[in-house]
Amino acid sequence: MAKRKNNKPKKLANYSKKELAAIYSQARREFTAADLQKYTVVEKGVPAEKVLAEMEAIHHRIRQRGRKA
Repeated sequence: MAKRKNNKPKKLANYSKKELAAIYSQARREFTAADLQKYTVVEKGVPAEKVLAEMEAIHHRIRQRGRKA
């Protein structure tokens, strides 16, 4: 028989203000320009008009099938 998984949520660590300040300062030191670049690059996406047109075409086809039945 398979063992049951422990579904209890993990307890959150209670850090003091001093410990949190140390953690945050270390994270700021380790955050590089390359990390920032990941979040500032604008990715090319699909135009909303194209997505809407495809959705309307699918909707129209489904409605046509419903009328034939």
